[in-house]
Parts: sequence; C-alpha cells; structure tokens
Amino acid sequence: MAEDNNRKIFQKIGIAGVIVLGIVVFRYFDLGHYVTLDYIKASQEKLQALYLENRFLVVATYMAIYIAVTAMSLPGAVVLTLAGGGLFGLVVGTVVVSFASTIGATLACLVSRFLLREWVQNKFGNKLVTVNNGIDNEGAFYLFSLRLVPIFPFFIINLLVGLTRMRLFTFFWVSQIGMLAGTIVYVNAGKELAKIDSLAGILSPGLLLSFVVLGFFPIAVKKILALYKTRGKHDGHQTS
Repeated sequence: MAEDNNRKIFQKIGIAGVIVLGIVVFRYFDLGHYVTLDYIKASQEKLQALYLENRFLVVATYMAIYIAVTAMSLPGAVVLTLAGGGLFGLVVGTVVVSFASTIGATLACLVSRFLLREWVQNKFGNKLVTVNNGIDNEGAFYLFSLRLVPIFPFFIINLLVGLTRMRLFTFFWVSQIGMLAGTIVYVNAGKELAKIDSLAGILSPGLLLSFVVLGFFPIAVKKILALYKTRGKHDGHQTS
C-alpha cells in the first residue's frame, strides 16, 4: 500500500514537472510568437507550400502541436484552429481540428483528474456531493451545453470537469460533438485568414447569441420532458 502511494506521488510529481517544464520552455523561448495571428498570416503561403509537398507530415505535426498546446492549457488554440482552416480547407480542417482539440482537451482533463481530484474530493467531499450527483445524472447535458457556448473558456472546462467523476469516454464524445459547431465556424473563418485582423471580429453578436440559445436547448428539452413525465404520473394517480 505504501509503495503504491509512493509510486503515485512520484508519478504526480513527474507529470507536474513535465507540465511546468513545458510552460517554462514555451515562455522562455517565446514559442507563443508562433501561434499568433500575425505570424500565421505571414507564414501562410510557406505553410501551404509545405502542406502540398507532404500532406501527412504537416497534418501529423499540426495535430501534435495542437494537442500539446491544449493538453497543457497554453494559449494559441483559437489561432491554431484558424490556421487549420487556412491550411487544410473546411472539410479536412474541421476533421483534423475536431480530433486534435478533443484529444488535447481529454488529456488536460485527465491531468487535472490525476493531479488534483483526489485532493479536492478529500478536502471538499461533503460539499461536492450534490455536484457529483448532478454530474452523474446530467453531466453530459451540462458539458454539451458548455461546449456549444464559446463564451466559456475552453481550458477551464477541461480542468474543472477533471475534478468531477465524469467518465473520460463520456467527456471525449460529448466534447467532440459539442465543440463541432464552433470548430466549423472558426475553421471556415480560417479559409479567409488573410482578411482577419483580430480574433474578436470572428464571432458576431448574433452568432454568439445563436450559440447561447443552442447551448441551453438540450437542458431545456430535458427539463421539459422531466416535467411532462412528472405531470403525467400525477394526472394518472388522480384518475385512478
């Protein structure tokens, strides 16, 4: 038992060390410069030529970078999504970005769970009973809604869900489907990469409102159906 605990502690230290090292390298060598809108726009022709020469290698490298950035919750995911549209087009770009973002998000969730969940549950277990029960019963609906609404920070959702009891497979497929609409919007915008001056201009107020309405739709439907069933049972008891 003690050996298992020690092994787990060393594993946590090792994973935390890798993440910290990655962040330090990212900051020290100013790697964030390579995932800025200005750099991607300036390098678009060069990257497209490279993609035409070796499609598989460029896609694999792109996915590896995207997954690493997302897994370590580093900035740059939005710019990388636009770059995916500019490089690969709408169809290929959507598929590549969708899987890369979901894999990266799942890894971030897994890291958060491995490093922090046990401590959080031990520290606040009694206070989290309601939250855990809610996640067990309706977690997929809430996650789906959060993924549909782009106003909620992508990386915060990954880390917070890692502290819950949601199954990773559920997190993966719900994120895959829930983020698809937003992915298509950004990848499609990336097709006109040269015309984009800022990230803020991609989502119009009307489009953002549509995402919000769409995000709350599945929960609203679930609540209405539950209310309908409850009333149906109540009316049945009254009739009998």
